[in-house]
Amino acid sequence: MLSVTRNPRTRSLPFKLARRCLATETVHPSPPDSPLPPPPKPPSPKPRSALYLRPRPAVAHKHHQALPTLPPSFGRNQLLPVSNTTRALLEDIVAQFDAPIRYAFAYGSGVFEQDGYFNDTAPQDAPMLDFMFAVTHPAHFHSINMHQHPLHYPLHARLLGSSYVSRLEELGPGVWFNAYVNMRGVRIKYGVTTIDNLCADLLNWNTLYLAGRMHKPLRIIKDDARVRLTQQVNLTSAVRAALLTLPASFPERLLFERIAGISYAGDPRMLLPAENRGKVANIVARQGPQFKELYHRLAVGLPGVQWPAAGAEVSQDTAPHARAAHLRKLPANLLRGVREAHARGDAATAEMFVKDESAYWLRLAGDEKLPGILTQEMSRIVRWPATVQSFKGIASAGVGKSVRYSAAKIGKWWAGKGTGSQ
Repeated sequence: MLSVTRNPRTRSLPFKLARRCLATETVHPSPPDSPLPPPPKPPSPKPRSALYLRPRPAVAHKHHQALPTLPPSFGRNQLLPVSNTTRALLEDIVAQFDAPIRYAFAYGSGVFEQDGYFNDTAPQDAPMLDFMFAVTHPAHFHSINMHQHPLHYPLHARLLGSSYVSRLEELGPGVWFNAYVNMRGVRIKYGVTTIDNLCADLLNWNTLYLAGRMHKPLRIIKDDARVRLTQQVNLTSAVRAALLTLPASFPERLLFERIAGISYAGDPRMLLPAENRGKVANIVARQGPQFKELYHRLAVGLPGVQWPAAGAEVSQDTAPHARAAHLRKLPANLLRGVREAHARGDAATAEMFVKDESAYWLRLAGDEKLPGILTQEMSRIVRWPATVQSFKGIASAGVGKSVRYSAAKIGKWWAGKGTGSQ
């Protein structure tokens, strides 16, 4: 009889299984090698109010800058000084606006002295402080500003809302004005435009409404690299245009008056009897040092211009090749008008542009009619936008403020006329 030999380990297997099933100790499976930690939970967002949000502070985006940083000395001629009291007041007024402002400046007789205005004037008769604000989104600005300062806007604008204001702002030169506003104990008038509209006018002179105002001394309160760059182009264009209308030698005062008068030539308000005919001369008489700071370094950097820093006489090369260098670099809108106006009187010269462009510019620069054509075309650029803005003033300021503003103009003209006749 065959005997089967059993393995002792096989015989003990049932006992091991039974003992494992009856054991009270829990057996855990071996953990996997180097487990990954769970991802951290994102922080819960803070509750925000849905009504009348305050604007978030501007954050500098390191990886996406619109413009590189300008050198610290670039455009230093634009940083005109004012007294500490005036500077503090201007900055305090702009700080009262919660709506985001990218670029802001103050200008006019309330900031820099002019003939016809006196320091001992009573507060109620003092000139308004004029401001200009450049913003990114006008509807957003007016929505916040209308809630914060509702009385700055006429009743119909408050009823129709910020979208109506921003659409009306786009007409003409692209500016909305709030006038006769009392802030910090003074009366102010401030305009609102877009940063794109401002820079386009500075570069191309589309309307000369904003660019012309910035030809004159102003105080920058909030700076922007893009505007500072385009403003430097605007100032240089003003020097070139003025030089093309001036003789070989002239006093610096005449240069300042030509530049300051660019934005007034063609302005329909200058045709009214209430407007001061000597306004340009009044501006230059008291602001000569500021004009020289703005334009001296730019002018002497142009070819053929001599202007000693300590002198008051300017001389320039009036040869056709030197004048052609200025002419070719005028703003696009003005240059287009000059070419079209000249072509209407001289078709042969217009055909020369296609055949020999250099000869065309030399001939145009040497034409004795060029100064008159330049003056005419700058007036044409100013006329229509200034006319539209004058009618927009009734809608933006309201009938009451418009009548008040006109009455103040007539009163100022009458007082000046009486003083001049004595």
